[in-house]
Amino acid sequence: MKKFLIIIVTGLPGSGKTTLSKKLSEKLSLPVINKDAMKELLFDSLGWKDREWSKKLGMATFGLLYYIMEAQMMAGKTFIVESNFKHEFDSKKFLALKKKYNFFPIQIVCEAKGEIIFRRFKKRHESGNRHPGHRDEIVCEEYRDDLLKGSYQPLKIGGKIIKADTTSFQSADVNKLIKEISLALK
Repeated sequence: MKKFLIIIVTGLPGSGKTTLSKKLSEKLSLPVINKDAMKELLFDSLGWKDREWSKKLGMATFGLLYYIMEAQMMAGKTFIVESNFKHEFDSKKFLALKKKYNFFPIQIVCEAKGEIIFRRFKKRHESGNRHPGHRDEIVCEEYRDDLLKGSYQPLKIGGKIIKADTTSFQSADVNKLIKEISLALK
């Protein structure tokens, strides 16, 4: 089986993962699997109410995310996946898939100053553009300390790790990221 790439865009909520993964998807002509987009589809189909329901749908969304990723892997396709993956939960899952499908992971870890991520997250909620099912008014305080750290630990799955400074979206050099990814594609 030919080795293929999985481009994993990860980081804290509000760190710019979705913005960056969309730009990479457009420039590289690769599909992107976005956890929050799937969760919002579930909210639209099943409704939303409190934080516990949001967490329950979040767990279901991760199940769907891994199902769709594995379908792409079975086909040997390179793709982008974007979520706030946590090394303590997701590293084992990725390692099992890596052993089964022999892909090369490239992690792009979005990070910025914690105060900026916290303000960005809060502003995103206050804008009214975010799906209300996420219950960001609760999440903002629930994850305050994590958001103020500015970054997550990368997954422990080998491959290549690229740190992307998303303090401002102009500082995340998409062309530089594409060069690094293109080198790995060869």
